[in-house]
Amino acid sequence: MPQRTFAFFPEAAFGPALNSVGIAQAVAACGHRAVFLSDPGFLEVYRGYGFEAHPVNLSEPMPAEQMAKFWEEFINGHIPNFAKAPIDQIDNYVKDCWEAIVESAKWAEKDLPGVLAKIAPDVICVDNVILFPAIKQFGKPWVRIISCSENEIEDAGIPPHLSGMAAGDHAGHAAFRARFNAVIGPIHADFNAFLARCGEAPYPLGQFFEASPFLNLLLYPEPVKFARAEPLEPSRFQYLEGCVREEAPYQVPAFAANADGPLVYVSFGSLGAGDVDLMKRLIAALGRSRFRVLVNVGDYREQYEDIPPNVHVESWFPQPSVIPQADLVIHHGGNNSFTECLYFGRPAIVMPFVWDGHDNAMRVEETGHGHRLHRYDWDEAGLLRLIETTLADSAMAARLAATSAHMQEQNGPQKAARLLEDLAERHA
Repeated sequence: MPQRTFAFFPEAAFGPALNSVGIAQAVAACGHRAVFLSDPGFLEVYRGYGFEAHPVNLSEPMPAEQMAKFWEEFINGHIPNFAKAPIDQIDNYVKDCWEAIVESAKWAEKDLPGVLAKIAPDVICVDNVILFPAIKQFGKPWVRIISCSENEIEDAGIPPHLSGMAAGDHAGHAAFRARFNAVIGPIHADFNAFLARCGEAPYPLGQFFEASPFLNLLLYPEPVKFARAEPLEPSRFQYLEGCVREEAPYQVPAFAANADGPLVYVSFGSLGAGDVDLMKRLIAALGRSRFRVLVNVGDYREQYEDIPPNVHVESWFPQPSVIPQADLVIHHGGNNSFTECLYFGRPAIVMPFVWDGHDNAMRVEETGHGHRLHRYDWDEAGLLRLIETTLADSAMAARLAATSAHMQEQNGPQKAARLLEDLAERHA
């Protein structure tokens, strides 16, 4: 097969970014050119994995340090909202996010036509929650990657995206949709005006993106899929059963205490690490346990002193190399952590704070692959008891083993590479 060029344009967040890296690694292994379009702040992430990357401004250009500071302050300013139910985050965190996302689409339109012309991709893969008109209008097939919760593709029979609601709570679904549409209405009207300026038809209220007419890739694995009222058409929608990237090996350090204790890995992602008080509370509780504990503290390492002897903290871990060695994972419900725990068959206690973390936490609990725990409403004895109960749950362990075997047999990145190759050939 001739070499093709595949362009990847993930959202400027580590979850979508690293899932696209996993697919790009498989595409490159097939002999193709994998190129990233990137927010300037993420260029070095992709280059660090050996990929060509081109900047696309998603906001007013500013130094990387200033941009990082902006998002740090954005997240930390919303920490009081993280204790709220998802429906009560709509008029604060969710609203502010959608305002920023719409502005990012407007900014991207300035750079995208020129960057796409320079790269000349055969297929464009976009992992985001909003339409970039230049991608749709470029004249080459484009693929939508859904790395967040599967319910990003709406269906009347399943919970709305970001709601964190149980599958059967239909009254709750309706209330969430009504609240979302009421709060987001002015932002949506502004986005539709932008679409009109770009020659695109308006979207229905609440919708900021559409399914690709060519191919849509969902990361959710079969064992946790929703029962949709209208099943997705396989010719356009394919489930990757996870998409775990390759990482460097990780050697678990020696611990000064609990040398033979079960290993617990704690990570709330790069943004969730900003909740330093919560992280310190968890470290203190786990420091009095029988476990060995690895904790991802992000860019806040200097704020941690007097670490218990059974706890090891770092600013970053090669997570796909760590989770297989852990006995249990405590995470925030981000799509990487969610699918990696399932892929490696590790039980999770999910403490969500925003966005699709709420949905993924509910799916972990509803499908018996772990437990959902309120981010703040817990005490030390209850947390340690829940960990012990989870570790001793043989039925959960068997379910996780079956899910892991299924996902590893499917090999999501390779499946994605095959689908992308087929798409490129059909439209060559």
